[in-house]
Amino acid sequence: MDRQTRMYDNLDKLEQRTIEEILTIVYDALEERGYNAIDQLVGYILSGDPSYITSHNNARNIIGRIERDDLVEELIKSYLHK
Repeated sequence: MDRQTRMYDNLDKLEQRTIEEILTIVYDALEERGYNAIDQLVGYILSGDPSYITSHNNARNIIGRIERDDLVEELIKSYLHK
């Protein structure tokens, strides 16, 4: 399998991830780098500024693949158990 094929396979897998999986990946990457993950995620959601998210483990790119309004919607649904 060549590099380009692997890249597309990785993109397909990324697009199949749920918002919960993406948040977990990003949260873990932020924690690994010593950040307060909750504060950083809130900053990102409110501002849209990707610099709140570390590039460690490709977290910035991963979270950038979902719309912030979809992220907020999913968080509210999860909080309210809907």
